[in-house]
Amino acid sequence: MRMRGMLAGLVAVTLLAGCGGGPADDADDTVTVFAAASLTDVFTTLAEEFERDRPGTTVRLTFAGSSALANQIVQGAPADVFASAAPAPMRTVTDAGHGDGEPVVFARNQLVIAVPKGNPAGVAGLADLVKPGVKVALCAEQVPCGAAARTALDAAGVPLTPVTLEQDVRGALSKVTLGEVDAALVYRTDVGSTDTVQGVEFPESAGAVNDYPVVVLADAPNPSGARAFVEHVRSARGRAALTAAGFQVP
Repeated sequence: MRMRGMLAGLVAVTLLAGCGGGPADDADDTVTVFAAASLTDVFTTLAEEFERDRPGTTVRLTFAGSSALANQIVQGAPADVFASAAPAPMRTVTDAGHGDGEPVVFARNQLVIAVPKGNPAGVAGLADLVKPGVKVALCAEQVPCGAAARTALDAAGVPLTPVTLEQDVRGALSKVTLGEVDAALVYRTDVGSTDTVQGVEFPESAGAVNDYPVVVLADAPNPSGARAFVEHVRSARGRAALTAAGFQVP
């Protein structure tokens, strides 16, 4: 009888050890987030907060142009969350059936003209970007920052031909910080990411504000972690971090 009791206890312990949901499962918890390049700084901060709140959790961040990320998701790249800098790349994902529920707008962003500190070219508005000798970088038009730039330039009637088209907004900004161009159209939040440039506001940007939607992905390897991360982004702490970074929050 004593031996049978010991064996029964051993079986019970073995079964419990094999059950999911224990602390050991949480220890390897990873949330993979695909996010627009303009979210680099603030999402890095939010991911660090998320990890501190949930010991054992890792947030794996991938930043790039929203259109490129959307195409990767549609082609099967594994991710839990997608945060886009505009609705169009998000529609690429959701129309292909990769969204779990409706995307939610969590932030908005507006363009400025990034120039080197001191503004040596004397850029005061969009019209100055087509003055002789002024070199300008833009995002490619399939990227949200490029589409917004084209909307603003068309509204101002400025026929700008850039010297380079970049695949994401940080690429355009880097052309200014490296001294390769005199100006670039980037988001207001990107100017705040470096102390070597300054932003020039222009009125046409009000008609080219980008909504930033976020969604949990249908094939998320970690759906519960994905939902928790989205909730963190939309929480009071998340909104405070976004506002501090220069985003508008709905």
